[in-house]
Amino acid sequence: MQNKNKTVVRSMDLLNLFLNHGKLSINEMVQLSGIPKTSVHRMIGSLEEMGFLHKDKDGIYSLGLLFLQFGNLVAERLDIRHIAFPVMEKLRDDIEHAVHLVLRDGQESIYIEKLDTNHPVRLFTKIGKKAPLYAGASSRTILAFLPDEEREAYLNEVELKPIGSGTIAGKEELRASLELTRKRGYSFSQSELENYTAELSAPIFDHSGQIIAALSTAGLEVQFGEEQLPEYIQKVRQAADEISRKLGCTAPLQS
Repeated sequence: MQNKNKTVVRSMDLLNLFLNHGKLSINEMVQLSGIPKTSVHRMIGSLEEMGFLHKDKDGIYSLGLLFLQFGNLVAERLDIRHIAFPVMEKLRDDIEHAVHLVLRDGQESIYIEKLDTNHPVRLFTKIGKKAPLYAGASSRTILAFLPDEEREAYLNEVELKPIGSGTIAGKEELRASLELTRKRGYSFSQSELENYTAELSAPIFDHSGQIIAALSTAGLEVQFGEEQLPEYIQKVRQAADEISRKLGCTAPLQS
C-alpha cells in the first residue's frame, strides 16, 4: 500500500464488488467494502462521471459500458486468441466437445476464449471464468510448467480448499499430479471444479519456451471414458503444440 494511491485502490475495491454482484446500492457498497459512506459517495460520483459506473432511475449502480469497450480492446489485442482460434475450431469440430483457451491470472487461471459444441448434452462455461491454479486440468497444466521456484513458492503458500468432489486435497498428492503432468505433457481432471465433469488440457509455450497458456476440452465425465481418452489426449496435445509453434516456440515439444 506504501506506493499505491489510497483513493485509486479504494475505487478499485468498489469496482471489484461488481465481479460478484450485478447491481448494488450505495448502502450495499458501504456494507460490502467497509469504506465510509462519505468516501463511497464521493468515489462513485467520479466513477459514474467517467463512465465506469451507471446509475439507474432507482439509484442502483452497475458497471458502465466503458468496461465493454475496454474488454473488447483487451480481447482484440490478445494475439494468442487470434492465433489459437482456428486451431481451436478444428479441434472442436474434430472431437465435438467444448474447447477452451486458458491463461494465468496471478494465483488463478482465467478462461479467455471458448468454443461450444452443438452436442445436446454439454458443459456450460463462460469466458472470464476463473479457477485456482491447483484445481482443474487447465489450471494444473499452467502450474505444472511454471519455473520450479515459482511453482514451489505457490505450493508453500496456497491453502487447498475443496471445490468439487474430486478436488485434490493434499499438497503431496498435488505435487505428484504436477510431476505426472510434466512427464506426460497433459493433465486430466474429474469433478474438480464441478461434479460429474471432466477436463483434459495440454500446455501452450511462447517463443522463449515458457508456459503461456493451456488448451483444454471439457464435458461430462461420461463423455471421457477409457475408450475415447487416448484419442482426445493425442488431438489436444497436437493442437496445443500447433499453437505453440505458431507463437514461435522452437524448443523441443514432448512427443
